[in-house]
Amino acid sequence: MFRAFLLGALVAVSVVPAMAADIARGEAQVTTIFDHPLPSVPGKSLRGVLVEYGPGGSSPPHTHAASAFITATVIEGAVRSRINDGPEKVFRVGESFVEMPGDHHGVSANASDVEPSKLLAVFVVDTADRVLTTPDRP
Repeated sequence: MFRAFLLGALVAVSVVPAMAADIARGEAQVTTIFDHPLPSVPGKSLRGVLVEYGPGGSSPPHTHAASAFITATVIEGAVRSRINDGPEKVFRVGESFVEMPGDHHGVSANASDVEPSKLLAVFVVDTADRVLTTPDRP
């Protein structure tokens, strides 16, 4: 059932009107595209976040809500990512990575200085957690 829901979410992203090409060079835009309580898991929700990077765009190093389990799938372009002390990797369209509760996301960036990129991050998170991302530096 989760797989079918995730596939539906990926299809829904294709109709989101904001396009990464509209994001300025070096910038990032984050948009929550769905937020659903999980009826079979009281107190938990499934949230989808579209992260769009303009050419050369990036997000600052950050952590997520302590309850958050995240799977992220690249849906356009390529994204550079480093979790905790692991190696920096480039993920391309259709490739995914996960973040466990408490992980530190040290690098999250467009792998291209020319083309935009986009990823869909799906969070399983405590429903009460409203702040999903906290930058290392305010």
